[in-house]
Amino acid sequence: MGRNPIETILGAVVLVVAGLFLAFAYSMADVQTVDGYPLTAVFNKTGDLTVGADVRVSGIKVGTVTEQRLDTDTFRALVGMTITPDVQLPADSTASIVSDGLLGGQYVKLQPGSATEKLQSGATIDNTEDFQALEDMVGDIIFLATQGGTQ
Repeated sequence: MGRNPIETILGAVVLVVAGLFLAFAYSMADVQTVDGYPLTAVFNKTGDLTVGADVRVSGIKVGTVTEQRLDTDTFRALVGMTITPDVQLPADSTASIVSDGLLGGQYVKLQPGSATEKLQSGATIDNTEDFQALEDMVGDIIFLATQGGTQ
């Protein structure tokens, strides 16, 4: 059986359209890293946080997670991030790892404090809240429900 030239042309059109769709999706995804100043946050548990994840304040992307490493002295997770230069966070700000919906990935949520001093480049945020997995929360609810019924 010989190939029909229409099938070949149609296949080429499909490949071109798929390439255009991928280029459009990449340009709209906002996956590039943020230029700015570095900060580090210290966590006990990071969940599935990945390098390249968003750093947000009030739901607005203000930075990117640039690294994760283990502090070999305290065995806590150090999360490095870059924050845009126009966002100057108070020194008493809080960092937490939250989930972007039920099936979404994790991101770092920064809650600005009320201090007049600002976090300097290279500063460490010690005031953090660890990632709370859905499985942990369900387990806590079941534990509380069973303990409440036995008393």
